[in-house]
Amino acid sequence: MKKLTLLLTFLFLYSGLFPQSSAWKIAGDRITTEWAPGVDPANPLPEYPRPQMVRSGWKTLNGLWDYAIAGQGDEPPARYDGKILVPFAVESALSGVGRQVGPDNVLWYRTGFTLPASFMGKNVLLHFEAVDWQADVMVNSQKVVSHSGGYDPFTADITRALRPGQNVIELKVTDPVDKGPQPRGKQVSRPGGIWYTSVTGIWRTVWLEAVPKTYITRYRQVPDIDNQMLNVNVDVEKAIHGDKIHLSAFDGNKEISEAEGDAGMDISLKVPGEKLWSPGDPFLYDLAIKVMRNGKIVDEVKGYFGMRKVSMAPDENGTLRIMLNNRFVFQFGPLDQGWWPDGLYTAPADEALAFDIMKTKEMGFNMIRKHVKVEPARWYYYCDRIGMLVWQDMPSGDLGGGKWVDRPGMEGDPDKTRSALSEKIYRSEWNSIIDYLYNFPSIIVWIPFNEGWGQFKTKEITEWTMRKDPSRLVNSASGGSYHDTGHILDLHNYPDPVMPRPELFGSKQALVLGEFGGLGLPVENHTWIGKGNWGYRSFADADTLFGSYKGYVGDLLPFIKRGLSAAIYTQTTDCEVEVNGLMTYDRKITKMDPEKLRKVASELYLKAGEVKMK
Repeated sequence: MKKLTLLLTFLFLYSGLFPQSSAWKIAGDRITTEWAPGVDPANPLPEYPRPQMVRSGWKTLNGLWDYAIAGQGDEPPARYDGKILVPFAVESALSGVGRQVGPDNVLWYRTGFTLPASFMGKNVLLHFEAVDWQADVMVNSQKVVSHSGGYDPFTADITRALRPGQNVIELKVTDPVDKGPQPRGKQVSRPGGIWYTSVTGIWRTVWLEAVPKTYITRYRQVPDIDNQMLNVNVDVEKAIHGDKIHLSAFDGNKEISEAEGDAGMDISLKVPGEKLWSPGDPFLYDLAIKVMRNGKIVDEVKGYFGMRKVSMAPDENGTLRIMLNNRFVFQFGPLDQGWWPDGLYTAPADEALAFDIMKTKEMGFNMIRKHVKVEPARWYYYCDRIGMLVWQDMPSGDLGGGKWVDRPGMEGDPDKTRSALSEKIYRSEWNSIIDYLYNFPSIIVWIPFNEGWGQFKTKEITEWTMRKDPSRLVNSASGGSYHDTGHILDLHNYPDPVMPRPELFGSKQALVLGEFGGLGLPVENHTWIGKGNWGYRSFADADTLFGSYKGYVGDLLPFIKRGLSAAIYTQTTDCEVEVNGLMTYDRKITKMDPEKLRKVASELYLKAGEVKMK
């Protein structure tokens, strides 16, 4: 079998049997976004994928790869089925495949690459920004990494597996979809209602990076606006005694501060005359991090940071309010699923990622709740740049579909708790997701659970999250089974808004309406299916839709006075058969006038300005 694999590899690399340029077209006949026709199969999503930690030596591997859907097994297939456009999931139209894999099969990938001359003499890292779900990676038939988790990046040092000239990557992916214990968000085998098409395999950028023998692996930054300081902790691979970490902060081209310390230790960088980050003024400082050895630079990365603080404080009635930079700012934003008709989990272009956020801001919102999905780093980068607060969900899984599994008094009931495997997977992936997103200033709230979907050990998980990241707030269970833990009490109600009772809960937790609205309007020629579209409440025209929307948002005004800190409207866009979006699924139609929406939202912020704090 090994000889056959080597022969096939030789043919793949040298015979030209697998032409790259003419093997791709958009699959299926569903609606697409305006960016879909511009997707270049030779260079899809070419942008640098990690804006918080930038190096110059990198190479994208996005493009046409071989793929095969096969039965369970550890050996690569003798023949591949055709071409798939990476990084689009195999079920998506933009992959050029549009097929489901299913829990009983395996998805195989194969591609070849040649190292740039600038990589010579350096260590080479292979990065996968996201693969759903279990991935085994081989380079030149040597296994270099195995990874479980559909939402966090993973990396392998492939230096020892490389050879001169052409190299081959093979990837085996298994995904149980909704038949397994793993986090999956809204993916199901049979889509319908609020559940969407499954996503299997590579769905974010794959890339190579050249690094020195000693190199920065990650860093963690925490702003401290009360002391005009940024605290930074840097991890370094193969550091030696005497190596130092040097930090520099920049306001534009002007260096404003520098500091030095040891790897793995907290280093305090002063930010004199700090400019605070907020939705109204999303100012970002540039950051340079260097590993110094005997006065010489060993490694350097570039990033950025925002000086902002999220906290809670009581108002004059003793009700806790969510504070931004030590003042109460009412937060109002949409539930954002992050799905695309052509790319499913993957936006068709970098401009599309920015478009959703810019349109959200244009409509007057200052916050987005990212719903049971984790986006590529560039999405959060745009939130940082544009000025958008983010509430980040953990993708749900296991006993999903609305079953509540952690009601008070039911702890220890084996029929109401997760399996040990599911719990282990959840803990590992939630930890990795927080690490992945830790440095983005736009993220201000973590949400471990949504509506009881796979909810378990709520108090323990919430308090672990609070210890993991004390710089942010934790909303333990958005609309779920409520426990006296975390910073926020969050109700869901459709379609009209409600709020928790301040006299019962307001002195312990900030009060939030985590979901409401869901007002549906199907737009002809812009829906996923022709008939059978769904909304919590449906309308025939945009004027009637806006009238109800305006009325519901107006109902929030007295709630703000009573103690409401935030409200989240469902939702940014239509998603498959759901037509509850402010925009159509293809993003070609905004259903209500953005200027009218902005005016309605501004009344909420003005009302919040009347709240008096203790």
